[in-house]
Amino acid sequence: MTTSSSSVSHGDPAADPVESPFLTAARGGNPDRVPIWFMRQAGRSLPEYRAVRGEGSIIDAIVQPELAAEITLQPVRRYGVDAAVLYSDIVTPAHAIGVGIDVVPGVGPVVEHPFRSRADLARLRPLDPEADTPYVLETIRNVVGATDVPLLGFAGAPFTVASYLIEGRPSRTYGATKALMFTDEALWFDLMEALADLAIASIRSQVAAGCSAVQLFDSWAGALTPAHYRRYVLPTSQRVFAELADLGVPRVHFGVGTGELLGLLAGAEARHGGRGLAGAPGRCGFVRRATGAGQPGPGDRAGGCGANAGRGRGGASGGGSRRCARVQPGSRRTARDRP
Repeated sequence: MTTSSSSVSHGDPAADPVESPFLTAARGGNPDRVPIWFMRQAGRSLPEYRAVRGEGSIIDAIVQPELAAEITLQPVRRYGVDAAVLYSDIVTPAHAIGVGIDVVPGVGPVVEHPFRSRADLARLRPLDPEADTPYVLETIRNVVGATDVPLLGFAGAPFTVASYLIEGRPSRTYGATKALMFTDEALWFDLMEALADLAIASIRSQVAAGCSAVQLFDSWAGALTPAHYRRYVLPTSQRVFAELADLGVPRVHFGVGTGELLGLLAGAEARHGGRGLAGAPGRCGFVRRATGAGQPGPGDRAGGCGANAGRGRGGASGGGSRRCARVQPGSRRTARDRP
């Protein structure tokens, strides 16, 4: 793997990305080689990123389409990865509709007034992508016009975005989130539905603009027991994927530390399911295709590296240390970390 920043040729930029190894594997086919990508491949591990990123919140860069497209393409040029990952953040839609959330450098998403009561639901108005996040759509169009590798778009899953809105900042215990979940189920499910609407509108607009695959980041679902995930989170995630099914693009479901939830994540009916890998940065493990979520043929593998770094316990974007994974063929056994 080269460490230079020179361009890596991927052929004619107008080529159909459907033929890419990444999309072939994601659709359950047999690519001619193992595709490689990083969940958060653009970031400060790259000197060219540090040269253009500037100071301040990541949102400041996301709202500049030319800059965001350049950052998206940097790892494609440097490493020749098989998929570009949109440079954005899981809280971008919430920020765009005026919820009062920003990404503070060195901290992560911070909410000025955390969600506390039913009155706060009024802050979650519907997302109009053309009016609220036109910079994201322009970034996508810029990237698609500049490379032949498929572009992976994404959104934050309702539970993970809810945890930021309720806690007000990154948390290790999610005490306030669980308190609302357990003490006011009606409010909890109304909040989850509103955030599902946000994710659905955002992802649909990304595909319309040119993304070839999408991912739902439920980064902190691993904080829940299987029983609590099944009752309080799964129904809404199922709804998100159901309302994306007609798009005809591969759909990925991702969470950190969710080994015990893998079967339930598969139940959300993503095209293929995966789980985050716990352990020290750089520790490798296997990610198996979730049961019933596509049945690839013998030898079908898709490789990827999921980064849970960048801004510490942040969401989808940023850069830093990486945790590697490999998507294995369809298996009915539970995936396990390997030493």
